[in-house]
Amino acid sequence: MSDEHAVGSAIIRLMQGVVYREADEDTWLTLERSTGGVRDHFATIGVEVVVDDAEGYAYLRSRPEVEGEEALPRLVRRRALTYNVSLLLVLLRKRLLEFETSGSEGRLVLTRDQIVEMLRTFQTDSSNEARLVDQAERTIGKAAELGFLRALRGQADHWEVRRILKAYVDAETLSGFAGKLRQYAGTGGDDE
Repeated sequence: MSDEHAVGSAIIRLMQGVVYREADEDTWLTLERSTGGVRDHFATIGVEVVVDDAEGYAYLRSRPEVEGEEALPRLVRRRALTYNVSLLLVLLRKRLLEFETSGSEGRLVLTRDQIVEMLRTFQTDSSNEARLVDQAERTIGKAAELGFLRALRGQADHWEVRRILKAYVDAETLSGFAGKLRQYAGTGGDDE
């Protein structure tokens, strides 16, 4: 494959979503070899290429707006998340942080039941267990659709927490959400 073709392929793969080193070695090698050309291509349309070598993923994000400069239309869509999906992502990020600080290596894998139990703590008390589990499964499905969870082949109901989550839920977001949860628990209100 020519260099031009490899760069074009890498650009397209980035436009399709997150690129993982372990899943797409050819694209990863192209990004390492031709990172300047790929970054320049996206810079002309106001998009940054973020490459995290330590975690092994790369993705696109809109360049921050510069004051006094006319903003370009957004290419990378923002997604509004439901409370349940936001909650799950924060809980998964917290679990990933605990996993890493405990010295564990490899990937964090959780069962469907473990994830449901994490969510149950923050759900309103309900006598309808099936409804609660169904809602949790929909939330898990949405997190998987967004690329934060990946179902393991051959292991029913086992989910890998993808490290790209760290790029979307940083320590500041984690801290702020924890504060909101404490506030919500303290007021007992249903309006947040």
